[in-house]
Amino acid sequence: MAGNLQFDLVSPERRLASVQASEVQIPGADGDMTAMEGHAPTITTLRPGILKAVSSEGTKSYVVTGGFAEITAAGVSVLAERAVPVEEVTPALMDQLIADASEATAVAADKDAADKAMADLVALRAAVGH
Repeated sequence: MAGNLQFDLVSPERRLASVQASEVQIPGADGDMTAMEGHAPTITTLRPGILKAVSSEGTKSYVVTGGFAEITAAGVSVLAERAVPVEEVTPALMDQLIADASEATAVAADKDAADKAMADLVALRAAVGH
């Protein structure tokens, strides 16, 4: 049976989680990944998506717009640009995130990355049902 690892999620606004989790599902920039106890040390950037932490309290899901995750054998630390528990996401928030991304896309030096971020946000809107 797999053990637990320490999971911490913080955004500029607040600390969202600090729990012992059996697994953390991360929307990495290079693809989704799941971290569990004993994971190889890794640092990855985040893409807009849903981050999930599975613990004895159940599964908690968070919308993240970007940031970084540091994974070690004993823990996962996520520093998110913006993170919101899925149950707090509103259609107005999703509209604002997409509007902000649209403005950023218009002036982005890397149009491909900006277009990918926009596509991820549109997919995220559908995933949360807004």
